[in-house]
Amino acid sequence: MEDLSKFEVRTDLALEAQEMAGRAYGGKIPGVDSQRVEDNGIIVTRMNIVTEEGARIVGKQIGHYVTIEVPGLRKKDSDLQNRVATTLAREFESFLRTAGIDSNAKTLIIGLGNWNVTPDSLGPLVVENLLVTRHLFELMPDRVSPGYRQVSALAPGVLGITGIETSEIVQAVVEKTHPDLVIAVDALASKALQRVNTTIQIADTGVHPGSGIGNKRKGLTKEVLGVPVIAIGVPTVVFASTIVNSIFDMLIRHFKQQTNNTQYIFGALESMTEEERLGMVREVLAPMGQDLLVTPKEVDEFIEDIANIIANGLNAALHEAIDMENVSAYTH
Repeated sequence: MEDLSKFEVRTDLALEAQEMAGRAYGGKIPGVDSQRVEDNGIIVTRMNIVTEEGARIVGKQIGHYVTIEVPGLRKKDSDLQNRVATTLAREFESFLRTAGIDSNAKTLIIGLGNWNVTPDSLGPLVVENLLVTRHLFELMPDRVSPGYRQVSALAPGVLGITGIETSEIVQAVVEKTHPDLVIAVDALASKALQRVNTTIQIADTGVHPGSGIGNKRKGLTKEVLGVPVIAIGVPTVVFASTIVNSIFDMLIRHFKQQTNNTQYIFGALESMTEEERLGMVREVLAPMGQDLLVTPKEVDEFIEDIANIIANGLNAALHEAIDMENVSAYTH
């Protein structure tokens, strides 16, 4: 029998996983604490998964997750972008304090992804805009002003370019440079079109390169690298199968709000089993022979904007001497 799991709704966002689990569970999920705050167009959701049961229900690892949603980012509002970078810096500083990371901790930032594929080039673009200082501390420590920490950065590429697993490259660099913290920046997959390129997720559970598009790779985690790993991700794609599934759900919810007699409208569709529904999704995508990844046609502009936001936020969070007043001097 064919495995239909590849046509299920897939997402890398813990917030979306919690939303789906909440609907299926029918209420508050045990072992999961969540707090949502909205401020002038920026929605911040802080979620803690504290028990094995909560992790199993949500389908995410035990840990802390912060999601920053900004639907207005598509309008290319520079003032809003600056406020988002400020919010990211504040939330990331809080993450560091919670993890017990010292303000002088040596930091290695890994920009995951393929720089030749626009939706996957987020990590390398962020690395390009970071203020790296490790070489200054190594070669001329007496010339480094107070308020800066040791930061190094690397875009290791992908297996298809280098022939080397990303985790192997990062592990080798960690063993040689001895950072106290690794930050991994990666592109993700969402289940909702409105969150593509407008949402930033921070998590202390590490990252598995390629997991968003179904490529299982050895993870970048504390267990593998021996140091804390904080992941920053932005959804840049949605699976076509997820869009088809979402359309089914949206149509049923919409007509249920209009009438109680949805059986007359949808017939057997409403009573389909999960396997039957996924089989129908497979039929829709049959001409391609596989699933598709969908991204906005303006993705090149969106990627550059969100990469600058993340780089600005990280520069301000990692270096006390940098704030949102002077951060633009360190990026391009």
